[in-house]
Amino acid sequence: MKSAFQAETHGIVSTTPKPRTKPLRVLVVHNQYQQAGGEDAVVKDECALLEKNGVSVKLYRQHNRQIEDMPRLQVALDTIWSQRTVAEIGDLCERFRPDVIHAHNTFPLISPSLYFAAREHHVPVVQTLHNFRLFCAQAMFLRDGKICEDCIGTVPWRGVLHRCYRNSAVQSAVVVGMQGIHRALGSYRREVTRYIALNQFCRDKFIQAGLPGERISIKPNFVDLPPPSWQQRHGALFVGRLSQEKGISTLGEAAMLYPEAQLTVIGTGPEQPLIQGRRNIRLMGWQQPPAITQHMQQAAYLVMPSLWYENFPRTLVEAYACGLPVIASRLGAMAELVKDGVTGLLFDPGDANDLVKKMRWADSQPEAIQRMGWAARQEYEQKFTPETNFSQLMGIYGEAIRDRMGERE
Repeated sequence: MKSAFQAETHGIVSTTPKPRTKPLRVLVVHNQYQQAGGEDAVVKDECALLEKNGVSVKLYRQHNRQIEDMPRLQVALDTIWSQRTVAEIGDLCERFRPDVIHAHNTFPLISPSLYFAAREHHVPVVQTLHNFRLFCAQAMFLRDGKICEDCIGTVPWRGVLHRCYRNSAVQSAVVVGMQGIHRALGSYRREVTRYIALNQFCRDKFIQAGLPGERISIKPNFVDLPPPSWQQRHGALFVGRLSQEKGISTLGEAAMLYPEAQLTVIGTGPEQPLIQGRRNIRLMGWQQPPAITQHMQQAAYLVMPSLWYENFPRTLVEAYACGLPVIASRLGAMAELVKDGVTGLLFDPGDANDLVKKMRWADSQPEAIQRMGWAARQEYEQKFTPETNFSQLMGIYGEAIRDRMGERE
């Protein structure tokens, strides 16, 4: 079968002298999803950020579109151990000679064999933890619309029993097999030099699940958006996939209980019928980023009724950058990222009545909501700008390089 390997070299832009005699070389590794999502956007933005600051970047990418043309057995084998990854990463290490490998998603076509290829060539690995795939077959600690932590700290065999991956016992067994084999090999504990968690809540969960806390740094996502225009704003906004974990049923029930609400929804997905046809919901379908930004600068607040923990919703930092306060579920990272009464409001997850209570208050207190919007923009400027993110990322790379050098001495 012809290899679908892709290696992309990005240009270098440097306007200020760097302390290194040559640019830092970073090999970015990512298994792209069939439907582009937040992780894919993060990879694109981080590559651009590195390039802009004089870093030499090469992107090794596989795409899940390839799965349609692959034998099922080959997909299963690649999920557990990809020989192609070992060969192609090895070749890139010889030719590009990266100082560090930064992995994002490796599931399913790249696999944890990446870590061993990196070790063979003495290259440190930084792994961003965008979800809980290392410990949960379903990747979100969610089952039947409710939080499920049955597999934390143990081999996730229940994922097969409950068909947690795509409602398939066979496919779930492959995912659980990958997790179990690499747990036994020590791939996650020993072969990754540094992990990046997106917030403190998720870092705590990963430690609880068995990752070494001393190797987990915190670096949030970022966006690059100019100051918003502080025009008069109206109504609620939802941006995201219309799927169970995003709390679409809660959103639809809230719209029914609060008919005076004006809610704009951007996104598509399987649960669209739950909110379709309601007079107070304007369905926009999916929109390009500039259009989403425009809607964020027109709405009074963003609603995030998610039922899962959410590692770090990119939509939230986009909202903050636009001066848009957030009404979110009091759950997981959202309860950490949204300061109740300061940058937004929190409500009990899955409780449409509590969501309606917060929405009614927000609609009746436009001045207070505007102050929360100002506070949200300040939060963005302090924590989620490209400049802050680049500094954090360079610090993590430096730690990973020093750690690997220490192992070789």
